[in-house]
Amino acid sequence: MRRPGGWWRVKSTPEKVETYTRWSFHFFGVIEILALGVTAYGRTGTGLATALCLLVTVHATACMLVSSRALDWTRGRRPQPVRPMWALVVVSAVVSITAVVIAERGPSGEVETAAGAVYGGVLCYAAGVITLGVSGWRRRVAVVGAFAVGAGLLTFPLEMPLLASVVLAGLVMVTGGFLAATSIFSLWLLNAVYALDEAKETRVRLAVAEERLRFGRDLHDVMGRNLAVIALKSELAVQLSRRGRPEAVEQMIEVQRIAQESQREVRDVVRGYREAA
Repeated sequence: MRRPGGWWRVKSTPEKVETYTRWSFHFFGVIEILALGVTAYGRTGTGLATALCLLVTVHATACMLVSSRALDWTRGRRPQPVRPMWALVVVSAVVSITAVVIAERGPSGEVETAAGAVYGGVLCYAAGVITLGVSGWRRRVAVVGAFAVGAGLLTFPLEMPLLASVVLAGLVMVTGGFLAATSIFSLWLLNAVYALDEAKETRVRLAVAEERLRFGRDLHDVMGRNLAVIALKSELAVQLSRRGRPEAVEQMIEVQRIAQESQREVRDVVRGYREAA
């Protein structure tokens, strides 16, 4: 039976960093629900607060899905999550427009603050999350800028002053850009950890290959030299034996000595290889 926490201990360092990064993105969704949805209960009535909280929960869930798919895309496990990103854009637009309608038609004063927070907050979160699924700084800046411009344009039905609309667009630009930069840095850090781990494995494989080459070279030097001497002396012993010369015995004794010495040298080479491995 696996002990508690065993699933974490069996993970490699890159896998642990990936799990931490993935759940950090999910935690952003939890923060969105708590900061925008739950706090609405203290700003307006229960009915409208519940509606706003449900809208934020749907949006946060979509953000979690897109961030997870974007992380897999970054690691090369999935295709680019184009459809989930467009779905998040649609959900963000629906939630924002609904918040505008609630702020415009709801009770004056008490609901405007809650609906306004939902309106700006979902656009900031969506801008930060969608940048995970695009490549290149220009496209990412364009995504954040598009959400900022959209935030400003959607305020016209509320008849907000132009300065207030510009300030809101700037707020979405800055906050969304901060979330995007934080998320992109997390992905960069994750990719760096994987790259370092792959480099470490490559160094280990190169060290093993180099050690095998050294072993083969040493074994060739030892056996090649001694086998050549054994072959030469064996041939000499054969010729002497055919002539009935007593020196043939001495040559065979020398061959036996060289063979025993070769065995010892081979054992030394193998022992050194095992100690190095």
